[in-house]
Amino acid sequence: MLDQRLVRDNPDLIANELGRRGMTLDLTGLQLIAQQQRNLEEQRSSLQAEGNRIGKEVGQRIQQGSDPKASDVAELRQQGNLIKQKVAVLEDEEKQLSARLREQLLSLPNLPSPDCPEGRDENDNQERHCWGKPREGKDLLEHWSIAERLKLFETERSVRIAQSRFVTLMGQGARLERALINFMLDLHTSKGYREVMPPVLVNTASLTGSGQLPKFAEESFRCAEDDLWLTPTAEVPVTSLHRDEIIPAEQLPLRYAAYSPCFRREAGSYGRDTRGLIRLHQFNKVELYWFVHPDHSQAAHAQITADAEAVLQALELPYRVIELCTGDLGFSSSRTYDLEVWLPGAGAFREISSCSICGDFQARRSAIRTKDEKGTRLIHTLNGSGLAVGRTMAALLETGQQSDGSVLLPKALVPYFGNDRLEPE
Repeated sequence: MLDQRLVRDNPDLIANELGRRGMTLDLTGLQLIAQQQRNLEEQRSSLQAEGNRIGKEVGQRIQQGSDPKASDVAELRQQGNLIKQKVAVLEDEEKQLSARLREQLLSLPNLPSPDCPEGRDENDNQERHCWGKPREGKDLLEHWSIAERLKLFETERSVRIAQSRFVTLMGQGARLERALINFMLDLHTSKGYREVMPPVLVNTASLTGSGQLPKFAEESFRCAEDDLWLTPTAEVPVTSLHRDEIIPAEQLPLRYAAYSPCFRREAGSYGRDTRGLIRLHQFNKVELYWFVHPDHSQAAHAQITADAEAVLQALELPYRVIELCTGDLGFSSSRTYDLEVWLPGAGAFREISSCSICGDFQARRSAIRTKDEKGTRLIHTLNGSGLAVGRTMAALLETGQQSDGSVLLPKALVPYFGNDRLEPE
């Protein structure tokens, strides 16, 4: 959430920065609400100070021997009571304005970083570097054809169980998914991340704190009779691990590696990636998440990206790093590096991780702070997929496919899977 002080004192800055995202905003009404709320706060504080002064004077007069029922004491008490009534009215008005201000601020995305490249959409994103040599060939299959031949998952029967865009992993497919999750978690925990397995159901406050609500309500699955939603990413519950907390500066950074199933409606994407593992309503993911001191978030962004890259390198999967332009940033992000893995069968790079720095955007929504010699400050948060498991499996199948119908696995995964390849049954 944006700082309401900026809305009140420098709305042109917000309008200009969100203009870099391609948004055209008139913040006059929002600025007026912020100014009115501030004026009410100042009036209330002034009245409360006067009320405290009167209360203190009443106490002093009684201590000095005045009759508590004397007219001068009674008059002071009456003044104090009138002030209390005025304060109560101001508090109610201030509360209503604050709620209106917060509601509107929650709908505005994060400001882009000054280092974020300018651009309108994904066509203006910039490639930073590549790793590995992409495999190419005329007869390479896409991953769903390989999975079908190896009987790795069921799609038609999954529609019977749920609906389209769900899969049931079977046999070697289920084993490979489990192996990938364990491999990723072990790799990240060996680098100092603390493993987390958070709740799959999250409340509205958690979704709001991470930036998913109100913007992405239609993308999420909701339990109608409860204040609970199926989590779209482990970023949501991990953000709320420290909601309403002050984390001492000496404990930072806090780094978590969280496995969770993820659930997304994928609204507006029908007709895209309808086959295979790329765009499902339910998928598994290992999420990397940092809580850092605000002075160290830039270095943390480079490190969290490198940690996600380490998974692809260990699995011998060629990829490239793309920096998103201002017009393609996610809602909560101020700067993002996307990792795109090479799919030889499709002959294309596909996103497999987004590593984002969110600055104090989520921390302000979630009231997460730190305290150092400079006082209490909002913390900075970062997140990145480390990795999306289904997409990793798709890349492994297409990269490791062999002419005899088997799929050769990278050496790093063999101890987890128990074999060096997937074999036709």
